[in-house]
Amino acid sequence: MKVLLVEDEPQTIAYLQQGLSENGFIVDVAQSTDVAWQHVRSHEYDVVLLDVMLPGREGWWLVQEMRKAKNATPVIFLTARDAVDDRVRGLELGADDYLVKPFAFSELLARIRTVVRRTSQRPMDLIRIADLEIDLIRHKATRGGRRLELRPKEFALLSLFARRSGEALSRTFISEQVWDMNFDSDSNVVDVQVRRLRMAVDEGSDQKLIHTIKGVGYVLEDRSTAE
Repeated sequence: MKVLLVEDEPQTIAYLQQGLSENGFIVDVAQSTDVAWQHVRSHEYDVVLLDVMLPGREGWWLVQEMRKAKNATPVIFLTARDAVDDRVRGLELGADDYLVKPFAFSELLARIRTVVRRTSQRPMDLIRIADLEIDLIRHKATRGGRRLELRPKEFALLSLFARRSGEALSRTFISEQVWDMNFDSDSNVVDVQVRRLRMAVDEGSDQKLIHTIKGVGYVLEDRSTAE
C-alpha cells in the first residue's frame, strides 16, 4: 500500500517512515498542506496520514479540499489536538479516523488496515444506505427525501455509523470517537444519543436502520436484503 504522510516534525517523520516501510508500505512525505495537495492531485494513495498543526494552512484545509474535489482517499488524522470539538470537526470534514498523539504504532497499523478495507470502492462524499442519504461535504442527511434535522454531534455520530455500516460498534468505541471520553458503565450518554438519532432516522419508517446488538453496542445497516 502507498501512504502519504503529512507531517512536519522530523522525529515523527523518521519514526513513522521507518515503521511503515518495515511493514511493507511505500511512504511519500509532505511537510506542508500545499505540498501534500500537489501529491494527492498527481498520485494515487491508499491512505493519507495527516497532522492538523502544519506550516501555513492546517490539516483541516487539506481534507476539506480533497472532499470538495471528490477525492475519496481515506484520511486518518494524527494529531496532539485531542479536544472533543477537534475530533468532531475532523469527522465532519470527511476524515475516516482520528488518532491522538502519542499512540502505539501497532494501533496505527490496525487502524490503517481497517480504514482501507472499509472504504475500498466507497464514495466518501455521499453515502447511501437503503433510502438514507448522507452528504458528508454539506453536512446534510435525508431519509426517503426528508431532511433530517441533526445537531453537530448527532451528525458526527451518524457519519461514524455510516462509514462503518454493517459493523457492530461498542459503546466504548462510540464514546471515544464522538465524545472523546472513556466509557463509564454507569453512564448512559451513548444510549441517550443513539436513541435520539434513532428517532430522527427511523421514526415513521417501517424499515429500521439503527439496530442494537445485545451485549455489544449498535450497528447501522440495511437488513431488508437479508429478510
